[in-house]
Amino acid sequence: MSKGLDGLGPLTATGNPSASNSKSLSRLFGSSEELLPLWISEPYVPLAPAVVAAIESRAGDAWYGYETRPDDFRDNFWSWMNRRHGWSGFDLTTLVSPSVGTSIGALIDILTDPGDGVILQPPVFTDFKPLINRSGREPVRSSLLLNDARYSMDLDDLTTRAKDPANKLMILCNPHNPVGRMWDQTELSTVAAICSQNDVFVVADEIHADLALPPHHFTPFAVAAKGSGVRWAATHGPIKTFGLAGVADTYLVTDDETIAEQYVSMSGRLRLTRNNVFALSATRAAYLDGGDWLDGLLDLVARNVESLKTGLPDEVGVVIPDATYLAWLDFRQLGMEVPELSSWLVREAQLALSPGHWFGREGAGFARMTIAVTEDVLEDAIARIALAVERGRWGQQ
Repeated sequence: MSKGLDGLGPLTATGNPSASNSKSLSRLFGSSEELLPLWISEPYVPLAPAVVAAIESRAGDAWYGYETRPDDFRDNFWSWMNRRHGWSGFDLTTLVSPSVGTSIGALIDILTDPGDGVILQPPVFTDFKPLINRSGREPVRSSLLLNDARYSMDLDDLTTRAKDPANKLMILCNPHNPVGRMWDQTELSTVAAICSQNDVFVVADEIHADLALPPHHFTPFAVAAKGSGVRWAATHGPIKTFGLAGVADTYLVTDDETIAEQYVSMSGRLRLTRNNVFALSATRAAYLDGGDWLDGLLDLVARNVESLKTGLPDEVGVVIPDATYLAWLDFRQLGMEVPELSSWLVREAQLALSPGHWFGREGAGFARMTIAVTEDVLEDAIARIALAVERGRWGQQ
């Protein structure tokens, strides 16, 4: 195992409590004890010892009532961002939010009216479209382009969408889930210019920021957009980096004082800042003492990417990620329709993956697999795919 993961012992995917949730498996994939569940975007390895110890220690206090957020709750986050990414929070407002979805949902309500358009770049994270629909707004597709197994933005199409005065907001996934692109300074600056010129507010979901795979580096939208005049906000936090989505809060960062004031007002009205005592302990430990563990995780993911490149059968491709611990697998050569592929993955490969069409019609023929797993688990997943392809029983119900 890599630095930061040594001595913790292996943890199989089927031993992960979150992944093996029988109700979720039954609802999404049908009941099967043989399924290897790798559809959730979480690390399936032993978590950072400092974080686990902090939660256990806090549980031992036997006091779980109201607790004031410590003064360093934001300071620790910005110290981490400065160390890891060279990004300072100077002149930025940093707010607390229960989740990324809460932040985006609130900003949709604040910045748009029912019937307005919200621009997405599919195939993209599954929760964005429902957030838009439930708010009575319209999802507007500016689909990514796929050339030579690498995705890029369709900037001409984005310009066309942004020019429509009905489209008031864009959700930018940076790094992108599920395709793993780490958008560079030039791409982000162009997006900022397009949206500034057309008065489109950008919400940058940067929750995977810490998961850049060498030689790639995370560029905050705020840095790339500096001087463009675009209005923006960004989501951050430890939840994907450290596997804390069920515990920790997130952060909403912006330089827009008006938006900050409106969010604070909504947050106070809806009581969005009520804290969780375990979140306070876990977040502090993650940002103060989780660096070595994260380095080890990224080393492991990078090795797993190489294993996918060499181990998958010729009929199955993989879009090499710049970031995240998500593999976007390409099954299009098998020639299956959407229902057939979903069924085949469960029936023949015995894998519970996120089918590509969950991320938009552009994902048809693909599937997303979490690869923040021990190497033996990844080898098992590759072997299941290879055996299923060897059997050649696709398209059969």
